[in-house]
Amino acid sequence: MVDYIREKFAEKSVVLLGFGREGQASYHVFRQAFPLKRLAIADANQAIAQNPVILGDMHLDLITGEDYLERIRGYDLIVRSPGIPFWQLTTPGYPGQPVIARDHITSQTDLFLRRYAKQVVGVTGTKGKSTTSSLIHHILKTAGKEAILAGNIGNPVFHFIDLIGQDTIIIFELSSHQLEYITVAPHVSVLLNLYQEHLDAYRSYTDYQLAKVNITRYQHEEDYLVFNMDDDLVANHLKPFEQMRKTFPFSMVGKPQPGGFIRDGNVCFSDGENTIPVWKIHQDRFLRGEHNLKNILAAVNVSMILGVGPELIEEGIATFKGLEHRLEYVGEFGRIHFYNDSIATIPEACMEAVKAIPKVDTLIVGGFDRGIDYTGLAEFLNTSNVRNLILVGAAGKRIGEHLEGSDLREKNIFFIDRFDDFREIAIRETRAGYACLLSPAAASYDEFKNFEERGKRFRELVRQ
Repeated sequence: MVDYIREKFAEKSVVLLGFGREGQASYHVFRQAFPLKRLAIADANQAIAQNPVILGDMHLDLITGEDYLERIRGYDLIVRSPGIPFWQLTTPGYPGQPVIARDHITSQTDLFLRRYAKQVVGVTGTKGKSTTSSLIHHILKTAGKEAILAGNIGNPVFHFIDLIGQDTIIIFELSSHQLEYITVAPHVSVLLNLYQEHLDAYRSYTDYQLAKVNITRYQHEEDYLVFNMDDDLVANHLKPFEQMRKTFPFSMVGKPQPGGFIRDGNVCFSDGENTIPVWKIHQDRFLRGEHNLKNILAAVNVSMILGVGPELIEEGIATFKGLEHRLEYVGEFGRIHFYNDSIATIPEACMEAVKAIPKVDTLIVGGFDRGIDYTGLAEFLNTSNVRNLILVGAAGKRIGEHLEGSDLREKNIFFIDRFDDFREIAIRETRAGYACLLSPAAASYDEFKNFEERGKRFRELVRQ
């Protein structure tokens, strides 16, 4: 990777746009490639000047402050971090911002794929991508294969370049922001689903969908595409690409040939000619719920494509413990079972969690309001067996507005402005032997840095 960057960009002026976790990883690689080259870092946060990562670098220009985007136009190469909306850089007439030619913009993801695409399994989708990526990685490690898990799951891919060998398989979890401007696609691409998400970062829901579809847009006939054919939105977007690469859809209701499906209580895989039962569905599995069966189907498809045998796939699924903050059992306290599903930031994930966890008596929902449509969630909650609804913050208030006019005589509604206030209500109102579930259907940015911080706070308060 370092040699590639040195060869391609030796004569270009370079600015790293955004200096979070990924921007810092990009800095390390570019500085390794060019120890004495003049580099620039652009970020709204003026405090980055004191970041120990760059202290003492005499060959560095810092572009900070509110007008930082206006001052990067003259650079030959802009290495954009995922948190910077792409459309702000390329939209004519965006107030106060320059219009930058697309061929001047790249990203850590795009640079990495240019070098390692043939070794990459890319996984995206609105929900389930972290679980699916982690499960694929776990199965491959169980099978004795050399595999790395990186990307949106919290590990920038540039952190791993010194560990990548010729046979290394890179499981790359990809967000819409990372996919928004790529020129090369992974060898194996997985698209799980498309729901409303990140509407605050895109001009439209359609723009968000198209960013996700980039995971296959640049694939070729020797590449593989795994997708959820039960999701009409996904299937419609992928129709133009199905004849251009090898496709292995999965389905909970159909039997795609080739692909993955359910038959006689088994997850099965077909190569187009032969069907193989791969995993017997267990009711006591770690990955609960129908949504996780879809994640398992995707992981089985990928593992079979990569040559892992059914026995090792079965062992990998059986020993996979799941992720923090995703249907995570915190424990039984005061004869109440507490579950942490802080990662559920959209309505569909919340509904799946309620269906997956037995005897949910109290649900904590809400948080930062990004304008997502909560009509379907309100209808679901109205007919569910959940008795106590603790509605948090601005999103909670809007969910409450959707519930107005419903027959809620058998439900208790509690509005809270502070997340911490859930505990007293949950302990008082949840019946013994039942469950209290945090599954917010909203982002955490009103009170927390991210969903992980919210989930940790939930665990702390419950265990106290």
